[in-house]
Amino acid sequence: MNVPANLKFTKDHEWIKIEGSEALIGITDYAQTELGEIVFVELPAIGDSVAIEKTFGTVEAVKAVSDLFMPVSGEVLDINPLLEDKPELINEDPYGEGWMIRIKLNNPAEVDGLLSAEAYAALIQ
Repeated sequence: MNVPANLKFTKDHEWIKIEGSEALIGITDYAQTELGEIVFVELPAIGDSVAIEKTFGTVEAVKAVSDLFMPVSGEVLDINPLLEDKPELINEDPYGEGWMIRIKLNNPAEVDGLLSAEAYAALIQ
């Protein structure tokens, strides 16, 4: 299972990549594997504020619908426009073209409460 060392993770299987005062968020390789073929993604609107651990959208797969939970609080700056027509990018490249939202961090210290790659890898063993 792919668990990139440069990312932080949640116990709910979201990843976050910090880029200064902004961050990209998506679901992990483990999550997309467990869900199976992803057919639809519902994401927040640009400008929405979402609190840490609150739902920011859903992922619909052939066999299940799963809520997405915010790893940190922030304001949505962008959503991945490719996912509207190609939600399967999440299956194909969960840490690259399958990213979901870009946010402006409200409280960068919240990142300290997330799992390291090593801790996440241990969780999914």
